[in-house]
Amino acid sequence: MSRIADKPTVIPQGVEINVEANKVTVKGKKGELNLEFRSEVTIDINENELMVGLKEETLKRASDKKRLTALRGTYTALIRNMITGVTEGFSKELEIVGIGYRAAKQGKQLVLNLGYSHPIEYDAPEGIEIDVPAPNKIIIKGSDKYMVGEVAAIIRKMRKPNAYSGKGVKYIDEVIIKKEGKKV
Repeated sequence: MSRIADKPTVIPQGVEINVEANKVTVKGKKGELNLEFRSEVTIDINENELMVGLKEETLKRASDKKRLTALRGTYTALIRNMITGVTEGFSKELEIVGIGYRAAKQGKQLVLNLGYSHPIEYDAPEGIEIDVPAPNKIIIKGSDKYMVGEVAAIIRKMRKPNAYSGKGVKYIDEVIIKKEGKKV
């Protein structure tokens, strides 16, 4: 049973939600997000509450009931994230650790010096904003939670933290457990 979908999702003031066929559009002050959902799922909006349900004819087969109930909770969580994204937005912070490792922003490009023979230039996708408040700190902001996490993962992958020295790009709250080196 999906407990997430049992409670209605409250639509805050200033957020507009449109449901057409199999597509949900959420508009707010930080942008617009779209989500396509399966035909077995229904989305009902009453005043300022949204409920995700299932069509009755799909629940007749017992084999699909568990999978569809899980989908109901998934779509509820995705729509709630979309509402949070267009009202408040999401952000991830990265930290660069290492001597000579640094980040800078040139126009819309992120330029990273991560110990390679050349600087790495990264262009953020549309809807994502990258800030560099300090040479060793990167803040990624956007309204789409998935894209913010994806961009953070791509930047982290450019130089993963080393388990022996701790150098590299890591999430701000990530703890790197250092391994002991060779003993002589």
